[in-house]
Amino acid sequence: MQDLEIYIRDLKPAQLSAWLGQNLDSLNLDDSDVNRSVVKGQASYRGSRVGVILYPGAFGKRYGSLILEGDELPWATDLEFARNAWRALGTEIRCSTGDWQEGQPVDEERWWRLDDRGEEQVVWN
Repeated sequence: MQDLEIYIRDLKPAQLSAWLGQNLDSLNLDDSDVNRSVVKGQASYRGSRVGVILYPGAFGKRYGSLILEGDELPWATDLEFARNAWRALGTEIRCSTGDWQEGQPVDEERWWRLDDRGEEQVVWN
């Protein structure tokens, strides 16, 4: 199973649902209440079930964390997922560089930041 995760600045739920709906075959996600700590939904892609998890208030409430889990997903990497989100949503998107592994120390962990300045690896804070 594959999982992809991105962080979306100033999340707009209706815009998020419309974008996901264009890229997945079906989507069942009630993201109308972004005051909840977690929103879970289901989707499908190429006949495969996709879990959708949204944490609207990740990283100090400015970012929403979006996770897709499934055997078949429209994107192969977090960065591809982030690029597509940036083009569709027009707000800053962040994702892991993919360098960090579970159990490794977090020293100046770097993230991809995609925004109107381009793509750049940054330290989150």
